[in-house]
Amino acid sequence: MKTKTLYILAAVAVLALVVAVIMNRSSAPQSDVTEQAKPLLPGLKEHVNDVSGITLIGAGNKTLLTLRRDKDGWVIAEKSNYPVDMTKVREFLLKLSQAKLLEQKTSNPKRYAELGVDEVKDNDAKGVLVDIAGLPQPSKLIIGNYNGGGGGGTFVRRDGDAQSWLANENLTVAKNASDWEKRDLADIAASRLRSASLTSADGKTLNVYKDQPSDANFKIADLPKGREASSEFAANNLGSVLANLRADDVAAAKDVPLADKPNKAQYATFDGVHVDATLWQKDNKDYAQFTASLDTDAANADIARAQAKAKADYDAAIAAAKKTDDAKSAETKPETAEAKPAEPPKPLAVSDPAKDRQERLDALNGEVAALNKTFAGWTFTLPTFKYADMTKSMDDMLKPLETKKPDAKDTKTAPKASPKPASK
Repeated sequence: MKTKTLYILAAVAVLALVVAVIMNRSSAPQSDVTEQAKPLLPGLKEHVNDVSGITLIGAGNKTLLTLRRDKDGWVIAEKSNYPVDMTKVREFLLKLSQAKLLEQKTSNPKRYAELGVDEVKDNDAKGVLVDIAGLPQPSKLIIGNYNGGGGGGTFVRRDGDAQSWLANENLTVAKNASDWEKRDLADIAASRLRSASLTSADGKTLNVYKDQPSDANFKIADLPKGREASSEFAANNLGSVLANLRADDVAAAKDVPLADKPNKAQYATFDGVHVDATLWQKDNKDYAQFTASLDTDAANADIARAQAKAKADYDAAIAAAKKTDDAKSAETKPETAEAKPAEPPKPLAVSDPAKDRQERLDALNGEVAALNKTFAGWTFTLPTFKYADMTKSMDDMLKPLETKKPDAKDTKTAPKASPKPASK
């Protein structure tokens, strides 16, 4: 009986343990089961292309940034509708659409600040409220601190929900308009540039140039008599200034007007594209405005050179193919002769020079139009090193003048005069 009683007591204990586990699970928050591992913003992934705006709101309900999509693309409202860097918008929306809920965090408002998900109406709020427009249902999300010391992820809270979460992406959002701006202004390789002419505010001019696109270095025009360039590479930075030209910031031209006596810079490519810059400094910032144009005469001359080269290359290819064919024919018996090889394909510059010319001109005009679309109506803040290369002077290009050494005879101590004999 004692053994039977022992078994019964053990069974009762196991049953009590099972019941306790079941009760504990049933009393756990339902969100652990229904929400965990689900998308942070349901529906965003399926409708990401429908997003028409992103508004960032910070402490004190202050609107930090308004990004919106118009007919020409995304713009920044606070920057007079300056274009957005679309790469950054796509990356941000992609992260939000892929983010999933990893772990349930506090639902106590007194602890929101620890995670950075406190209400943005508070003046000392740390998080950012992201309001996404254009979706079937409103999507507002408070993005808090990055969980850098705890394995990654970002603390978040859906607007209006008490529950906060750890999401699996780094959703840290840039709060400044300048972080979202389109920074790329131009990318004209130094190999295309024929000349650069820099004119200072006092009217002095520095000209550098290449004779051929293949020249390794830019030359300095009108070197002062008796002076030398500091090196054979001295002017190369001036010729590469339009390569990967990016702005640090931008403002509407009306908000940052020209200085009274600005510097000027003019750049001309071998194929006729011209870029003119007006430059000045104010409040320790380096400003510039740009315009672009096409020199049709230069463009046509360059096209003519390109077509002549294409024709010469094609004729040389035909001659080489014929020579090879003749050599093979001489070595092969007539009855075993193979079919002649096909002629090299004829380039458009040879088969239809007029069409080729028009296509090249259309491409150049398209490039100029794209540049002016970027430039028109804006004042750009340039990186210091780019501004410096656009405002160089002739003195910056030259070797320093040698200090004349005094003649050796001038440095010798003059002999002392012999003392006069004493008077008697």
